[in-house]
Amino acid sequence: MHSVLPLNGSSTDVLAIANTPVLWICALGVFGVVVVQSLIYMRAARRVAPAVGMTPDELRVSFRSGAVAAIGPSLAVVLVAIALLALFGTPAVLVRIGLIGSAAYETGAANVAAATVGAELGGAMWMLATLVFTPLLKRGGHRLATVNPLVMTIVPASALLAAFISLGLAEAPKSTAHALTLLAAAAAMGACLLLARILHRPWLREWGLGIAIVAGLLAAYTAHTAGLGPA
Repeated sequence: MHSVLPLNGSSTDVLAIANTPVLWICALGVFGVVVVQSLIYMRAARRVAPAVGMTPDELRVSFRSGAVAAIGPSLAVVLVAIALLALFGTPAVLVRIGLIGSAAYETGAANVAAATVGAELGGAMWMLATLVFTPLLKRGGHRLATVNPLVMTIVPASALLAAFISLGLAEAPKSTAHALTLLAAAAAMGACLLLARILHRPWLREWGLGIAIVAGLLAAYTAHTAGLGPA
């Protein structure tokens, strides 16, 4: 692709500067922040595990389960990243996939939140919000724990369950393929939990999310091939 030169003589070819050393340094900085955050989280989890009754073996299982559960969503991110490389260059794409979270969900949610106060969404707000609100939520969690420790067990689990159920149910009415995908993934997850209990195979719980994602992908592909997708 040749650069297009406007009247002022500067290039409008985005890819001409998309892979400059400065952007590579910024991308590596983002990955460095994520690595440091992960190490801090793992260290904190090990420190507080005895206080909540978690044994070292249970902690290792939880870390392993999280790693396995991240495989499915990470594959989707990688596929999107490959498609974007030719458009935005490698550093910019690496910066986005280096940040934790769903690009589609967070961008939409952040746009709605910014629009309510008449502001425009900025690029750094996701990380700034995390830095600002994490200590506030931590203090609130400590206060709730002192009032009733059971609350801090029920509320986070209920909030996560409600959030993911609402997101799943919002997708189901879009087409028959969406509904079948949701049902297939839910059935696969339920089967893994049931078999783990009956067969005494804890690894089925650890791999349950990954298996459910694969089942959902197969159901989506089958339904789409059969013409049951959105019109």
